[in-house]
Amino acid sequence: MPVYDYVCQSCTNRVGIQQSYADYGVKPIKCPVCGSKALKRLINKVRIAKSEDRRMDDMADPAFMGDVDENDPKSMARAMRKMGSEMGEDLPPEFGEITDRLEAGEDPESIEQSMPELGDAAGGGGMGGMGGMGAGGAGDDDY
Repeated sequence: MPVYDYVCQSCTNRVGIQQSYADYGVKPIKCPVCGSKALKRLINKVRIAKSEDRRMDDMADPAFMGDVDENDPKSMARAMRKMGSEMGEDLPPEFGEITDRLEAGEDPESIEQSMPELGDAAGGGGMGGMGGMGAGGAGDDDY
């Protein structure tokens, strides 16, 4: 059953009220905090749930990455943020640090050298150019 968000005009609290689709707009509602019937519906952003397979398919499409320039750290940071957002998962704090440093124009190789623990966590042997996002391009391996 969906939860609809409202703001109470009497007590100014933002409240969520669970209603079935059939009851929405038909059954009267009241503020669970003060009991007032003076509620105004808030319209929230809509999120579309995607399966993991669908997200992977979307990211595999060459158009997804647009015009990423693997030699431009800022372009790489935008691509990494887009990929991180598309994954729909909580990312480790290191991800934010890496993308912030790339956006500041820092060279991916210097970031990799200053964060050797990331290469160790990925199975050792370095990150393969920022986990496949380095100057060597996506999918590079260190041999």
